[in-house]
Amino acid sequence: MNEKLREVEQKWYALSQELYELRKETTPEPVSDFELQTASGPKKLSELFGTYRDLIVVHNMGGSCNYCTLWADGYSGYLRHLSERTAFVVCSPDSPENQAKLAAARGWKFEMVCDASKEFTSAMGFWSEEHGWWPGVSAFHLNEDGSIVRTNRDMLGPGDAYCMVWPMFSLLKDGPNGWEPH
Repeated sequence: MNEKLREVEQKWYALSQELYELRKETTPEPVSDFELQTASGPKKLSELFGTYRDLIVVHNMGGSCNYCTLWADGYSGYLRHLSERTAFVVCSPDSPENQAKLAAARGWKFEMVCDASKEFTSAMGFWSEEHGWWPGVSAFHLNEDGSIVRTNRDMLGPGDAYCMVWPMFSLLKDGPNGWEPH
């Protein structure tokens, strides 16, 4: 059993390295300079880059989703490190006022934006009339000419590489054992 486990772990590691390399080869997608809402008023996507050429936007389902809140709690721990390399923003359907309340209650320090129109989130593939809001992440690059491209995207959910509790729980005898965030 342990030999089989080690074999699968090695395969998973090799596949994750292959995935990293394939992501480098992804053809960037042109993206409009969408307008989003913040506590200080409207901001264009291009303004979210700040002094960086790269931007990570987490597409979060908002305060009503305990899972999205769990992921956001984790981003707080990594924000200092992420900020050494890229701009980082969480986008949700919640109003800027509700975002600010939730951020204060949870100790979040990252910037939050609201996509009330659903245009941005829909264009990025994380909202549809049929399925509603979906959690995910998009990576963007700001070109020298001011144009924006999305360089990669991924879905978020239990067991993904973006929330450490799931891999940690997988090490326990009974895994998560029915645990859910709250």
